[in-house]
Amino acid sequence: MSLFSFIKAAGSAIFGGKNEEEEAAAKKAAAEAAELAEEAAMARRLEETIRDLSLEVKDLSVLVDDDRVTVSGMAYDQSTKEKVVLVLGNSAGIASVEDLMTVEHTEPEAQFHTVESGDTLSKIAKHYYGDAMKYNAIFTANQPMLKDPNLIYPGQVLRIPNLD
Repeated sequence: MSLFSFIKAAGSAIFGGKNEEEEAAAKKAAAEAAELAEEAAMARRLEETIRDLSLEVKDLSVLVDDDRVTVSGMAYDQSTKEKVVLVLGNSAGIASVEDLMTVEHTEPEAQFHTVESGDTLSKIAKHYYGDAMKYNAIFTANQPMLKDPNLIYPGQVLRIPNLD
């Protein structure tokens, strides 16, 4: 009796098996399909969150592509548009938001501030308005996303409204 050696992946698929290339392609296709399904589910959850926060956007559409979100629709006003961008951008796993929304009722744009370690709303208000006691304007501008003025975290992005 003799033992013969063969290259396992070089033969034909007689028993319904796949060669290594076919298996790799099938695994890649399955992984891509799973990623697309995960991105679609995340987009649905983000849209639901926006609705749950009562942010009024007609024809809201959220698309997730890896760590990037594209949002479109017509926001009721500028502050709603900015809040939607913040809800999306402050979500885990999102690195950038492409804003394609339009605005029904125009108003001045707010500034954005990325919270750093040691920041408080009072400290941020002092920086932007020269008055720490105006922290409530920032808190109000970021509701309903903020529930407590003392609960902000490093990396979070906040709206800083104009106080004209």
